This record gives sequence, structure tokens and C-alpha cells, in this order.
Amino acid sequence: MDLMAMMGKMKETQQKIEDTKKRLNTVFIDEQSIDGLFKVSISANNAIKNVTIDDALLEDKEQLEDYIVTVINKAIEKAMKENQTQLDEVTKLDLPMIPGMDDMFK
Repeated sequence: MDLMAMMGKMKETQQKIEDTKKRLNTVFIDEQSIDGLFKVSISANNAIKNVTIDDALLEDKEQLEDYIVTVINKAIEKAMKENQTQLDEVTKLDLPMIPGMDDMFK
């Protein structure tokens, strides 16, 4: 592959990455506490879309705080994995293998 073709392919891949990042704003991960009293919906780009709190949790501030931290952290972890998986699919399919270039598009 000549240099110009490779540069064109890299530019095309960069555009696909940007398109994927935009699309990930519409991919949602739903997470909830074990008992279902606290729920969160987060985009694969880590933007919280919705939070649902059962009235029973409003009586115990400490428990509610624990639920918020635990459930949101789980949702963020899943969103980050989904984000990385989708971006990896784009870069692995399109980019020529050049040592040291893997991190350039992340």
C-alpha cells in the first residue's frame, strides 16, 4: 500500500471513528441496584440520561448515597467497555497495521 493510499485510509477511518462516537450518544446502558430501587440509564459516551429512585430510598439518605455511587459506577464501567468495543471494531477493520499507531485513534 502506498503512502497516499494509506493516508487516505487513515482519514476515512478517522471519520468512521467520529461517526461512531456520535452514534454512541444514542447507545444506552441500563443499570439498577439488586433490589431495583435505584436505576440509571447512561449513554455509551458516559452521559447520564435518566435516574429513577424508588420512594423507599428517600427515607434513608446513606443507603441512597451508596446506591447512587455503586449503580452509577457499574453503569459507567459498562458504558466504557461498550464504547471501547465499538471503537475497536472500527479501527481494527480499517487501519493498516503500523507499529505504534494503535493509540493514535483512541
